[in-house]
Amino acid sequence: MKSRTRARCLALQALYEVDIANHSPADVLNERLEESPLSDDLAEFARQIIFGVLPLTHDLDQIIAKYAPEWPLDQIAAIDRNILRVACWEFAVQGETPVKVAINEAVELAKLYGSDSAPRFVNGVLGSLADHQHEIEQQLKNALAAKSAHSDSKG
Repeated sequence: MKSRTRARCLALQALYEVDIANHSPADVLNERLEESPLSDDLAEFARQIIFGVLPLTHDLDQIIAKYAPEWPLDQIAAIDRNILRVACWEFAVQGETPVKVAINEAVELAKLYGSDSAPRFVNGVLGSLADHQHEIEQQLKNALAAKSAHSDSKG
């Protein structure tokens, strides 16, 4: 398994646990890194995914629901939902991962962790999202700016 794929796996496992069990993201990340150590740069990549996705979970879910309406969010398996969130965050917010790479990596994660139909499902949903990449990027930038302004006003 490629090194960045291993980091994505770790991030996905952490996001899934936070989603299902509502555990502390920092604690979950530390536990995962103890179980499956990564180099410093890969651990940082996993951390960026986790702490990049979490504040945008609601926004990512709205985008997935908007651009893939044939798949109601409440009917998507939790692992698949988190795979979609990671891939969408990677190509629309992080900006370092090309869309095709994000989709391919998400499909690989779906093969590892999802049901038999998950890879095709993830590929289909992300294909729909990729068609609207620039709109999604703008929506998520706006969401981040709003969250930043909101936290600044609290401080």
